[in-house]
Amino acid sequence: MEKLDARRLTGINVIWQHPGAVVDVRLDPNDDADAVADQWAIQARRFLDALGWSHPVCSHRLHSGVALALAAPMDALYSAVEAAEWVFGEVAFSLTGMRPVIYDENDEAVPHREFDEMVSHVKRAIADECNPALQRVLTTQPVNATVLIDDDEISVGLGRYATTWPVDALPETIDWSSARRIPVGLVTGTNGKTTTVRLTQRMLRAAGNRVGISSTDWIGVDDTIIDRGDYSGPGGARAVLRQNIDTAVLETARGGLLRRGLGMPRADASLITNIAEDHLGDFGSENLDELLDLKWIVTRALDTQSVAILNADDPLLVAKASELSVPLCWFGLEPDADPIRAHIANAQPVVTVKDNVFCRFDGNTWRTLCAIDEAPITVGGSARHNVANSLAAIALAHFLGADDESIVSGLQSMQPNDNPGRCNFFSVNGVDVLLDFAHNPSAMQAIFDIARSHPAQRRLLCFGQAGDRTDDSIRELAQLAWAIGLDHVCVSELGDYRRGRAPQEVFHLLKEGLLSAGAQEHQISHHERERESLDHALHLAHEGDLIIMIALGEARALLEWLNSYPSASIA
Repeated sequence: MEKLDARRLTGINVIWQHPGAVVDVRLDPNDDADAVADQWAIQARRFLDALGWSHPVCSHRLHSGVALALAAPMDALYSAVEAAEWVFGEVAFSLTGMRPVIYDENDEAVPHREFDEMVSHVKRAIADECNPALQRVLTTQPVNATVLIDDDEISVGLGRYATTWPVDALPETIDWSSARRIPVGLVTGTNGKTTTVRLTQRMLRAAGNRVGISSTDWIGVDDTIIDRGDYSGPGGARAVLRQNIDTAVLETARGGLLRRGLGMPRADASLITNIAEDHLGDFGSENLDELLDLKWIVTRALDTQSVAILNADDPLLVAKASELSVPLCWFGLEPDADPIRAHIANAQPVVTVKDNVFCRFDGNTWRTLCAIDEAPITVGGSARHNVANSLAAIALAHFLGADDESIVSGLQSMQPNDNPGRCNFFSVNGVDVLLDFAHNPSAMQAIFDIARSHPAQRRLLCFGQAGDRTDDSIRELAQLAWAIGLDHVCVSELGDYRRGRAPQEVFHLLKEGLLSAGAQEHQISHHERERESLDHALHLAHEGDLIIMIALGEARALLEWLNSYPSASIA
């Protein structure tokens, strides 16, 4: 067995609802997972009892190992991690005769401590970490109030009702009467999260709301970007919820859910766009079932006054929906899909497309919104993934308080290039350039479908692929690309994404796939950088051609270059 990680869990997580500490353990085929779980239950309980903690312990089975968890107070999580690491060492020793080495913050090995010595050490750590003011806040917190806790700040209330203090400067008393909530929507899934967040924000703003968002690109309020970067984890969510806003729409990605859990204890609506192959292979998300379990965490922030919004076209979500104990709204491209038909028959809400028109069923009446081709991000309906994203945004905006008129305004006003890096069109010297950050097979297929339907004399593709996919999947991706009718393919090396493969190894696999699909040697070129691929494609292209630029490592730099080029958006 191998200890992979030991860390804090600060919010609702895949294991349970409690904050605490977790140790990720990869098991060999010969390891007995039940024995590990049993020893953890015994050893962790013994240690927590010695600390005077009555908090629960548990184990969570995963595809290639087990997550061993113990709950702890919010002002003792670092101490809990120390305790969890030590307890796992005792579990390993009892089963294998060997203890894993524990390292301190300076990456220096920590000498082994016997039981009594370790209990005393952790008690001292708990005393140092203890925050009586925080404990007082948590014990006096009303049921309908929200407390958000970071290492440096604590806040009560949400949005325009939030008050924030440094963690070491909490007041003696809290005015809980002013610590009210605002509507909060969570958005997760494999593809379409950021697009859905941005479109929902536009709809809510049209309804007169001051809207905060967190995403993989930035955190912001209305048109103001507070900070750029990947803020799709719990830290980004809490930062947004402390702004002067009326409503929050929070992108909630796999990484933050896996590492820390949710950034808030409750949401008014949780949306899952889809579940598809992406980032598979990491411990805790090694297959689609584990990925689904991670994304499903957002539904655990719901209560009977909230709503889960799920994609009726996704079979994994359809099967999982039976576990819900909260209200459900389906969205989907097919109005005759079984989940949608059943929901309508039971007078439950759905959002779908009827006769190429966005429609919403409120459980009693059908509401007609606008035609698909009136929503620019659908590119006349050819961007089917953005038709689905629009349906998701319609449902989410509705349940966060937007009226139908505002929803239509958002649909009709958002242009493709208002959604940076996602299905953006440019014109460079008469050559159309379609740029997208697509980074997994289903997202790339969506862009390939748009490219196939887009009028063009010739089509040229610039793309690469990370090395953490199988040989066959890399070849298959190249074959899917060639099927759209390409004249030339510029393959980018993506050196930072080789993921253990040799230089040009991925290129040769892509080339094999292209050649097997009918490409000729002279129609394939290799380039070190994505910008070099785009430059070469622009050199080869003629007026009326289309270049499909699938960007990864240099995505934002390419987007900035295209935006600064004397060109015009064509979508």
